[in-house]
Amino acid sequence: MKKISAASAFGIFLACVSVFIWGITFVSTKSLLNDFSAFEILVVRFLAAYLGLWAMRPKRLVLKSKKENISFALAGLTGVTLYQFFENIAISFTTASNVSIIVSICPMFTAIVARIFLKEKCITKSFVAGFILAISGVALVSFNGNADFHFSPKGDLLALLAGICWGFYSLFVSKINSMKYDIVCSTRRIFFFALIFMIPLALAGTGAEKTSSVFINTDAAFNIKRFSSLANWGNLLFLGIMASAGCFALWNKSCKILGTVKVSAGLYMIPVVTVIFAFIFLGEKLSLMGICGAAMTICGLFISSWKK
Repeated sequence: MKKISAASAFGIFLACVSVFIWGITFVSTKSLLNDFSAFEILVVRFLAAYLGLWAMRPKRLVLKSKKENISFALAGLTGVTLYQFFENIAISFTTASNVSIIVSICPMFTAIVARIFLKEKCITKSFVAGFILAISGVALVSFNGNADFHFSPKGDLLALLAGICWGFYSLFVSKINSMKYDIVCSTRRIFFFALIFMIPLALAGTGAEKTSSVFINTDAAFNIKRFSSLANWGNLLFLGIMASAGCFALWNKSCKILGTVKVSAGLYMIPVVTVIFAFIFLGEKLSLMGICGAAMTICGLFISSWKK
């Protein structure tokens, strides 16, 4: 049996910490959607993360070439602006558990993108079999036992789009890691471009949420109420400092140690964490069909990465 090196064990530990915290973010975001729009959560979360990374590492990143900014910009667009925005809106249309299970197929999109653009040999027979099983599981989770088979096409489609965006984000992170820059500074630059890409969305006023369909709610009384809530601040700081500033840096470091496709397998366990916390704090329940679908999705994900 092959022994795991200390570096690999450290990379696995970093990935596990990220996965555990990211699993809780779906519950935290669902709670915040009662008072904030999907876009407001996105902006506050990553602005806090960006400032947190400056406090963590107050050192400017000097690039070898200005062309390298392209990879940072595309990583910020796909992995933060689009991925998180689609995910936040998806959670407003369906349950946190549903979104986490559907988004858990991110590693498959990562493998497909890596095969196309990096020429990595990761599309095998087991991958195809696992992909079919996982997608079938996602379909069951979407129906979740409804007698009339009515489900939330908006939420489920947006969750799938988020997964595709993460696949491309992984590609750009691979390129950024090959540049061998400081992980904290690299992550901060990714967030900088993500915030820049949020500006056009802000101007378009595309926040999607029950209480406000615009970028910023201007009701003074409502703003005082929601920003005076300790629970809201706790969730916002958790999403910004821990789940974004901390976990994105840890995840990128783990990708650097283990490789992007390999470490992405850790995303398989996010739905398990989310379902448990959503049951405890949000009272969300999965039907028997939903449970079977979740099991099929997770099994399919494991089969897809199975190697003899």
